[in-house]
Amino acid sequence: MNSGIKLYFVICKYVGCPPVLPFLFRESDITKERIQKILAAGANVILTTGGIDDLCLKYFVEAGAMAVRRCKKQDLKRIAKATGAQFLPSLANLEGEESFDASMLGEAEEVTQERICDDELILIKGPKARSAASIILRGANDYYVDEMERSIHDSLCVVKRVLESKSVVPGGGAVEAALSIYLENFATSLSSREQLAIAEYAKSLLVIPKTLAVNAAKDASDLVSKLRAYHNSSQTKPEHADLKWVGLDLYEGTVRNNKKAGVLEPAISKIKSLKFATEAAITILRIDDLIKLAPEPKDSRHDD
Repeated sequence: MNSGIKLYFVICKYVGCPPVLPFLFRESDITKERIQKILAAGANVILTTGGIDDLCLKYFVEAGAMAVRRCKKQDLKRIAKATGAQFLPSLANLEGEESFDASMLGEAEEVTQERICDDELILIKGPKARSAASIILRGANDYYVDEMERSIHDSLCVVKRVLESKSVVPGGGAVEAALSIYLENFATSLSSREQLAIAEYAKSLLVIPKTLAVNAAKDASDLVSKLRAYHNSSQTKPEHADLKWVGLDLYEGTVRNNKKAGVLEPAISKIKSLKFATEAAITILRIDDLIKLAPEPKDSRHDD
């Protein structure tokens, strides 16, 4: 047997063909068996994070299946969540054998490959488990698209916050102005030193609408004065209760009903912002000592 293998090597070397060993054929058969197990379960679209050899692609093409290689792991997890599939790192089971169960497969109405701009995209439409959507951004250059992506991400985070808190408040400085008026009136009802702290806190809340007006190149003093007047009327006069929705219109430089205009903010974000700002102020006020580094003494001697 050994002499036969040596002779085979000699013949292949003489003819110019690369030697082929029996275990290479077996390795190819194992790969083919794995592919057949996946196809036998009913899979017609295979997505993998690794590469797929051309020999393996041949088996998928012959079976009429689509095989996509080098997919991002994060994308595959999202696809599995939407289609009801399971992310499978290996075909090995508890018995030490390889198997593929049909229950691990997901389902979608259509999987197509379309060309958008200069890229080929795989589109999965109508997933079975849950609804999903993709946003395709197109721009003049990469910097423009990156800025669009950040804006879209911020918008989606706002929607997420709204769904978490299940409540919204009017934007445009309406909450800060209303809270400032309320705290000012509440401070006058106290006869202790807390009155000064509450009054200063109420005054500091007006920084938000003032900053919004300044960033929009509007008259901050005039707009904030009007905003305070409206919210004061809403809290002191029952017939003007609807004025509590009034906020800044930074496009026109006026005040308006931001509830009707659709300018809203998540309530949980507003509450957390006030809490964090208050905690930061308390931390600073707790610092009652200051350590200074003494300056180095100057040398009075002068060189001649």
